[in-house]
Amino acid sequence: MIPPAVRQGTCRIAPAATQSRSAQTFRAFYATIRNNWRQPSAPAEPEDVDPSEKDFIMSILRANPSLRDTRSYLASFGPRPKPPSPAPAKRTEESAPTAIQDRKTKDVVPPDIAQRLQSPVVASILNPIVRRTALVKVQAPFTDRQLESVATGMVYLEKLGLVSVIVVENDSLPKGEAGERAALLEETMRVVNALEKQGAKARPVLGAVVRLGPKPEDDELAAQQRGFAVPEAHTFPSDLVHIRSALHAGEIPVLPPLALDSFCRSVRVDANDVVAALTRGMVEVAAQDGRGRDPGFDGESEDMDLTPLRLMIINKEGGVPSYARSGLPHLLVNLNAEYPYIHNTFDPRWHASHPTALSNLALARTCLEYMPPSSSAVMVSHRSPSSLIANLVTNKPAVSSSLPHALLQGNRKLTPATPTLLRRGLPIRVIRTVADVDKVKLKALLEQSFQRILDEESFWHRLETHLDYVIVAGDYAGAAVVTREGGHGPDGEPITYLDKFAVLPSHQGDGTVDFLWVALHDESYGLGLPFSANPNGGKEGKGEGCDLVWRSRADNPVNKWYFERSSGHIRMGRWVLFWCDAEVRLKTIEGRRGSQGLSYVEDWEHGRLTHWADVVDKIPSSWKK
Repeated sequence: MIPPAVRQGTCRIAPAATQSRSAQTFRAFYATIRNNWRQPSAPAEPEDVDPSEKDFIMSILRANPSLRDTRSYLASFGPRPKPPSPAPAKRTEESAPTAIQDRKTKDVVPPDIAQRLQSPVVASILNPIVRRTALVKVQAPFTDRQLESVATGMVYLEKLGLVSVIVVENDSLPKGEAGERAALLEETMRVVNALEKQGAKARPVLGAVVRLGPKPEDDELAAQQRGFAVPEAHTFPSDLVHIRSALHAGEIPVLPPLALDSFCRSVRVDANDVVAALTRGMVEVAAQDGRGRDPGFDGESEDMDLTPLRLMIINKEGGVPSYARSGLPHLLVNLNAEYPYIHNTFDPRWHASHPTALSNLALARTCLEYMPPSSSAVMVSHRSPSSLIANLVTNKPAVSSSLPHALLQGNRKLTPATPTLLRRGLPIRVIRTVADVDKVKLKALLEQSFQRILDEESFWHRLETHLDYVIVAGDYAGAAVVTREGGHGPDGEPITYLDKFAVLPSHQGDGTVDFLWVALHDESYGLGLPFSANPNGGKEGKGEGCDLVWRSRADNPVNKWYFERSSGHIRMGRWVLFWCDAEVRLKTIEGRRGSQGLSYVEDWEHGRLTHWADVVDKIPSSWKK
């Protein structure tokens, strides 16, 4: 049937129809919670709020989190479910008040608004129950003003429950120079002072906490087979005592890039090795202790999870430049599928403007291999502290990478300072024949995603004659099924039809939807353009693009997501017909048209919509009644 129920599992992907409502919800509750911070005797007016708090609020609002984003945030930082309390004893008929008595009581004693229980969403965001950690690499040197911007971002994150463990690097200080240790310690103290000026508590950890060399039990060959480099440093649980002490005391630990060599001397090493070693060490300690609980510390440690949730790389150069956007940053990187290709397409001129881009890309891949699948890494310029909040709350790129390329090229949000979001991701492959499809896994994926029972006999029979290709993410974590339909239109060519688009529930919010749609773009309406040569097992950009057509129920909440990614749509009763025009043809026509202006219906478009509607309306359902 219709693909595009496009769900991420049982929840449809990015319920865009609810985004405006969720934004209004955030504005509403932030208008009522300022008294929780300042506790005035009367509701505070906007001018009564400290400017820094206003900026903090606006940073969250600008993130525009969807309902799914909010739920995901609360799942990480909100209160854990409590066991149900025993049911109250039943009232006797003599003591039970009547409904009329209840109503009278409420009328006489109105609820005290000031004493109402706070919304759990509000309480969780302003006073997180569970505090998580992030590994942060700060690539100095920065001016005092730039460092203030960086510190502001760290303080914002701490307010939301994400406590940073910061490693400070100084790119302008060559290794081996006299006085480099003193310069590193001075830079570390500058970061500590900047954090404290912004109201945070910070603790310098000036001794080495990592050890040079791989861990004794490491199997380097196995790690290389998995596709990432083993960190050149390691830690043992006892090495992290100072970091854990700072975290449990509510302080942000700040470290210079030092390590102990085999002679127990403290030497300067690459900050990437320190960050990678800390990431692995904190994950292992959290697993051993049981969600980071440390019996060696007094009091409750239930509220601190040592497992790093984010990796943040803050520098002056921003994200990784993209071959698809003339050097502007990549928006979202699927490390599992794109890592070698980004290396191969890295313009030599970018080595001067982005000297650490590729080494930071390698750092992200190594760290994310140890971090949970839901974790992400972000490479961001010091100019954009608010983007750190957006990444934490939504775990999405600043601009969706699955938008049409024309929109990405003209998007004002896309600047040299736009962050690059990196996910571990999944391999992407294209299957051309039904015989190569794992029918059991695809059936399970479709039924879990759409929550309907597949009519297997008719579905597989139709694919035998109509299948064009299937794009599969990972081990059938997501899939796009594309068919060829019709063939008797004005030009005699069949239409390229998106029959199914689905993602498993366990992969909702991890970038799989965007990765899958970008691959779909590269194989259909984006084919033939240089930026469609992504390594997805398909045609790798070689060929001629074609229009992509699909239908969706008129009441599908995902339609707003489709509106943003399609060239146009028409309504067909209970259906909405969407399409994406072949981008090569659009580009050619725009060049021919020049300054003549935009025609709403081009000559080559006449008759095609009627043909599409006729063909699509006759496609049978794939589901059992």
